Amino acid sequence: MKKYKLAAFLMIIHGGCMELGGVFCFIPALILGTDKFDISQYFSFQLPYYQDNLTMMIVMGAIYGVIRLIGAIGLLKNKMWGLALSVINCVITLALMTFLLPAGIMDGLLAGGALVLMLMQYFGDKKIVE
Repeated sequence: MKKYKLAAFLMIIHGGCMELGGVFCFIPALILGTDKFDISQYFSFQLPYYQDNLTMMIVMGAIYGVIRLIGAIGLLKNKMWGLALSVINCVITLALMTFLLPAGIMDGLLAGGALVLMLMQYFGDKKIVE
């Protein structure tokens, strides 16, 4: 159970700080207007499509952040749905992280670390073949 709690803590950091933190950075742009506050000076992605659609990227980050926090809470409460949601979220994050450079590097470290901890706790010392 200790590894699940550590994985949940990593997911709370990831969902709370990284994903939802980006949303909070977007609030000044909504208040001041995009003509006075250029959000692209603070966020940059290697792919032009993501860079050109930063507003949608921030909304997507908020959705990922909320789902990641829900999974982490389920994991902390020792619920199987929390484990399943957290594993799915981490796998999707690892698949998408290469498209979201440079932020994807931190995504990979946090999601990968949480995924490894969850799998180590779930499977334990079980052998592939006895």
